[in-house]
Amino acid sequence: MFEENILNEIIAGTPIFLLIAARALAMVQTAPLLNSDAIPQVAKISLAGFVAYSSFNSALISQWEISSMGLDFVFLVIGEVIIGIIIGFFLTLIFAAFVTAGQFFSLQMGFGASETFDPLSQIENPLLGQYLNMVAMLVFVTIDGFRELFLGGFYRSLQSINVFNIIEGRDTIVAMVLGGLSRLFMDAMVIALPILGTLFLVSLSTGLISKAAPQINILSEGFPISILVAWLLIFSALPFMTDMFSRIIGSSFEMLRDMYIYIGEPIATGGSI
Repeated sequence: MFEENILNEIIAGTPIFLLIAARALAMVQTAPLLNSDAIPQVAKISLAGFVAYSSFNSALISQWEISSMGLDFVFLVIGEVIIGIIIGFFLTLIFAAFVTAGQFFSLQMGFGASETFDPLSQIENPLLGQYLNMVAMLVFVTIDGFRELFLGGFYRSLQSINVFNIIEGRDTIVAMVLGGLSRLFMDAMVIALPILGTLFLVSLSTGLISKAAPQINILSEGFPISILVAWLLIFSALPFMTDMFSRIIGSSFEMLRDMYIYIGEPIATGGSI
């Protein structure tokens, strides 16, 4: 009976449901793990429809009164798509930090020319960047990242922001996006710096050995040593790295909540569009 009442409300408010579904579909298309081409497009659309159905009554958009589905409604749909892209983009920045960290020390490690095809992002990544990205995805699933994505990311956005808030707070959004880009490189450097420093010492040591004993073929010996030392460091530091990954992913959701607080304003009940 309860589901039937909600279904009747959705049929009566079809424009509102389409707006919520547009935001959900844009988020699914850009969020990590969900944006993979390996997931059928029908499944993504179905997930967006289910999310819109689950959050229909709680959205501030449901307080709007849309008089027609003309050009104004098209602009509203575009605005909702932009909001969904912003939500997914914030999380994509976080995962890009792990790939960038792997790129920083792949060359020094001897894997600079090795790239693997990432079936999730549909691009080629360095081997170490792909490895750290897979570890980060496992951490994301372990810490209930999907629950935070839909409850803390999408559901809260429906209760906090709308198209007009995005337009009025565009300066704040641009500042947060630029801050996210700077944090991307900072997090990548924090992850890669211990391995980079150790590999620098290994390169320095092999250079001194080549000067002290020129008869040793340092090129044939240096690459295995660098690879072995780097892998030993990665495996020994993996528990600490997973904890750091968890904090970085958690900070991305905190950035989203801060954005909702800064630009979110209540919508007047009964407003018309």
